[in-house]
Amino acid sequence: MKVLVTGGTSGLGLAMASALAATGATVALTGRSGERAESVAAGLPGATGVEMDVRDESSVARAVDRAWSRLGGIDMLVNNAGIGMRTVNPRFMTQPQGFWEVPPDAFRAVIDTNLTGYFLVAREITPRMLASGGGRIVNISINHSTMRRAGFVPYGPSRAGSEALSRIMAADLRGTDVTVNLLLPGGATVTGMLPQDVTTEGHGFLSPAVMGPPIVWLASDDAAGVHDERIVAAEFGQWLRDRESRQ
Repeated sequence: MKVLVTGGTSGLGLAMASALAATGATVALTGRSGERAESVAAGLPGATGVEMDVRDESSVARAVDRAWSRLGGIDMLVNNAGIGMRTVNPRFMTQPQGFWEVPPDAFRAVIDTNLTGYFLVAREITPRMLASGGGRIVNISINHSTMRRAGFVPYGPSRAGSEALSRIMAADLRGTDVTVNLLLPGGATVTGMLPQDVTTEGHGFLSPAVMGPPIVWLASDDAAGVHDERIVAAEFGQWLRDRESRQ
């Protein structure tokens, strides 16, 4: 399996890239800094790092070209690159601000990264997948409660938009050999998106490693044909058992 993971230099992206690489997948991980992407990739077996700014279609096109060439094709896209509330309000967990207090430039930056970025990368790679016989797209999402939580503009709307985008992508691609699924942690996760002043001990925060088992499964033969599912990583074991019992 040849996999492109956007935003793969830290957090959920790195956890998924690491899990995939550990099972033998060939992984290209991206970051805005090509140097950092290459440095992180050097720590994973068979991985490669690629510079990509998901907000810029020319950067996306160059990066997909480079990754496709290095990997010899791409079987799976993991749309993960994103920025969180910390970039808008560093104390969003303890001192939330109303939507009317959010600077327009900060709003646009989050939407451009978290929503437009998913669109641009999927738009670039889907025609290649269709032409090469198929592929898999996994879009990373969040809990529905976070999409409507007070003080979470623009992060909540950006992820609500990316989830709607994913559902429409799945509808547009139904009947083809390209599948689209959603994957989310299932709770607040210990990543760089958390404020620096928030302590994680004793608060039930998830480890990014929770994303490993479901993304490895989605890359496996068992997931061939799985389409338009919304998988919660923290509940993956039960979800898989329920799925198997229905078959």
